[in-house]
Amino acid sequence: MADSGPVLSVHGLNVYYGSSHALQGVDIALDQGVHAVLGRNGMGKTTLCNAIMGLVPVQSGSIRFDGRDITGLAPNRIASMGIGYTPQGRRLWPSLSVDEHLRLCAKAKSAWSVERIYETFPRLAERRNNGGGQLSGGEQQMLAIARALLPGPRLLVMDEPTEGLAPVIVDQVVELLCQLEAEREVSVLLIEQNLAVATSCAEDVSIMVNGQIKHVLGTAELAADRQLQERLLGVGRHSHDGDNGSSETSQITRQQSPSRKTPAVSEASNSVPEARAVPLNDYTPPPRWSADTWKDQEAPVKHSPNSNGQIPEAAKTAPKPTSLGDVIIVAGTFDTKAPELNFLRERLLAQRLPVRTVDLSTSGKPSSADIPPHHVAAFHPHGAAGVFTGDRGTAVAAMADAFEAWARSAQGIRGMISAAGSGGTSLVTPAMRAMAVGVPKMMISTVASGDVGQYVGPSDIMMMYSVTDVQGINRISAQVLANGANALAGAVNYARSSPLEIENSKPPIGLTMFGVTTQCVQSIVLDLEDSYECLVFHATGTGGQSMEKLADSGMLTGVLDITTTEVCDMMMGGVMPATEDRFGAIIRSRIPYVGSVGALDMVNWHGRGTVPDKYRDRLFYEHNPQVTLMRTTVEENRKMGRWIAERLNQMTGPVRFLLPLKGVSALDAAGQPFDDASARQALFDAIRGTFVSASNRKLIEIDNNINDPEFKRAAVAAFAEIAEGRTAPNAKI
Repeated sequence: MADSGPVLSVHGLNVYYGSSHALQGVDIALDQGVHAVLGRNGMGKTTLCNAIMGLVPVQSGSIRFDGRDITGLAPNRIASMGIGYTPQGRRLWPSLSVDEHLRLCAKAKSAWSVERIYETFPRLAERRNNGGGQLSGGEQQMLAIARALLPGPRLLVMDEPTEGLAPVIVDQVVELLCQLEAEREVSVLLIEQNLAVATSCAEDVSIMVNGQIKHVLGTAELAADRQLQERLLGVGRHSHDGDNGSSETSQITRQQSPSRKTPAVSEASNSVPEARAVPLNDYTPPPRWSADTWKDQEAPVKHSPNSNGQIPEAAKTAPKPTSLGDVIIVAGTFDTKAPELNFLRERLLAQRLPVRTVDLSTSGKPSSADIPPHHVAAFHPHGAAGVFTGDRGTAVAAMADAFEAWARSAQGIRGMISAAGSGGTSLVTPAMRAMAVGVPKMMISTVASGDVGQYVGPSDIMMMYSVTDVQGINRISAQVLANGANALAGAVNYARSSPLEIENSKPPIGLTMFGVTTQCVQSIVLDLEDSYECLVFHATGTGGQSMEKLADSGMLTGVLDITTTEVCDMMMGGVMPATEDRFGAIIRSRIPYVGSVGALDMVNWHGRGTVPDKYRDRLFYEHNPQVTLMRTTVEENRKMGRWIAERLNQMTGPVRFLLPLKGVSALDAAGQPFDDASARQALFDAIRGTFVSASNRKLIEIDNNINDPEFKRAAVAAFAEIAEGRTAPNAKI
C-alpha cells in the first residue's frame, strides 16, 4: 500500500455507451474518509462506479488506486487489490442464507470478521439463516454492505446505498458511514441522491451534471446554503433541466435542517414538474437519458474531445460490436420484471454458467443490470434519442429495434432467456430471431399458449407458457421459471461440452418444396444426397424464411429454390406469405442459387369461408377442408414475374433460374384444374422482360412441367455447374 497520495484519483475519465458520451473528462480525488458524489438520475454516477470497478470500458483518462493505475483491469483484479463495491440493486444470491453470504466473502486477515458484521448489524444476526431473497430491502442493503466490507477493503465504492430504504434504516447506514470516516479504516466513495445523507457523513462533495463534475465543495457549505442547493441540484424546485416527469426519482432529497453527523431524511417532493422550453440557440447537453428533453430540443448529441483534443471514433460512427465473452444473456424490462429476471439469473449462475443481464426498460428508472438501457438504445439508427421519445408505444418499438441491432453486433452470446408478458415478448424476440439457428433461446411468456408464429418466425426459439402472469415469484412461477432456466442451461452446457458434429458431413444445401412440387424436389434430393446434405423446407411462409436464415448464418453452401409460391401469398394476402426480404439472404450471401417458379399458380387460404369477398369469383381448388387454393390471374402473374426478376438481378453470386414452360405445379399440368397457358405466359414474359443476364446469371427455359424428369435433370445439371468444387465445414451447432 502506498504511504502517501490519494486513495483514489480519477483524471480525465471518458466513457461512451455507443455514440453517447456518458462520462466527460471526470476528475475526482479522494485522500481519505468519505467523499460524496451528488447528482440526479442519468447524470453518470453509476457509470463512474462501473468504470472504477472495471465493469465498463474506459475510452480515455486514468483511474489510480493507492498510486497504482487500475484503468482497464478486470473487475476481479480490482476487487482483489482492495476495493469493495456495493452496487445499486444489491445483487445478492437469493439461494444463499445471510450466514452463507458472509462466510463466502470472509477473509482470514481482514479487520472485518463475520462476528464483527453481526455486532455492527444485529438484524443480520437475527436473520442469519434466511435466504437473500427473503430479506427486506433494508436487510438486503445491510448484507450488501457487509459483503463488501468482509474482505477488508481499503476503499469502498457505494452506489446509492440508501435508495428506497425506510428512514430508520437510512439512519443506520449513515451511522456506519460516519463510523468508517471517524476511524479512517476504510475510505468511501459515496454515490447519492439524498443530500441529507451526503452532508451528514462526508467532508467534501462533488456535483455531477451530464457526465461532468461541475463543482467540488465542502458539505458544510452546501448544507447551509439553500440557494446553492437549488442552483446546483434542483432541490426544492418544481422545474429543472432534464426532468422526465418523475420528481420522485429525479430530484435530490434534502433534510429540513441539515446537521452534520445527525441524519434526518425527508421525502422527495411528489409534485409534477412543469415543462420548460429550451431555445435551440441556448442548447446545452441534457441529462442523457431524459426522453422529454431530447424530444423537445431535437439537437444533435455533442461529444467532448479526448485527451488528444480529438473526438473518439466511437462517438462519430455507429456503436462498435459488443464483445461479451462466452455468456448467457438474461434480457427484459428490469423496471417491471426484475424479480423474475434476477430469479432466472440466479438459476443459471447455480449451473455455473456466466450470465450478463440486459435491461430493455424505457421508463428512465435506474438500472442495476450489467448492460443498462441507454447502452442498448445507442444501437438504434438514431441513437438513444430515437428510443427515449417520451411515448411508451414508440419507445418500446424502438428499443426492440435497438436490441435486435445490439444482438446482431454482440460477440460471444451462447444463449438468451427472458420472461415477459405480450409487450416484453415483442421486445425481446426480434433479437432472438436475429441470432443464429442452434444458439439456445428461451422465451417464457404469457402468450406462449396461443399462436406464437409472430414471435418465433423462422427461428428456433423455445416458447414456454408462464401459466401465471409474469408478476412476482410464487410457487407456480418459481417452478416454471426454474424449468425454463434449467432447460436453457442444459442446452448450453451440452453445446459447450459436446458440440454436435456430424461425422464426414457433406456440404449442406437448402431446397424448397410444396405438395404440388414434391415429385420434382424428391427426385432432386435422390440425385444429390450422395454429395450434399439436403435440407428441405416446406414453402409455408416460415419455411422459406427459415431457409434464408440459415443462408444468412453461413450454414448453407447453396440453394435449389424450386418452390417460390410464398411470393403469391405475400402479394395477394394469402396465409403463407413470404416477407419483402424474400431472396435477400441469397443477395447478401452470394451462395450458388438455382431457382424456379414452383407453385406460383396458387394463393393459399384456410377453409373456403376464410377467402376474402373480393376473391369470391375466382377459380378455387379445395385441397382439404382446411386448405383452399386460388388460381393466380394473368395480371397477378405479370406482377410476380417482374418482382422476382428484379430480386434476381440483385444477386451477384452464381444464379440459374429455370422456367418450366408446361406448368409450374402438379395442378398446372395439362388437363389439371389450374392449367392456364395465358397465366403462365404472362409470368414467363414478365421474367424474360425484366431479367438481366450476365456471365454468372442465366435464365434457362425447359419445355416441360416442373415435375417432369427432364426438368429435374436440368435443375441438377444447373446446380452442378455453379456449385462444383464448393464445400462447407462440418455442421456444428
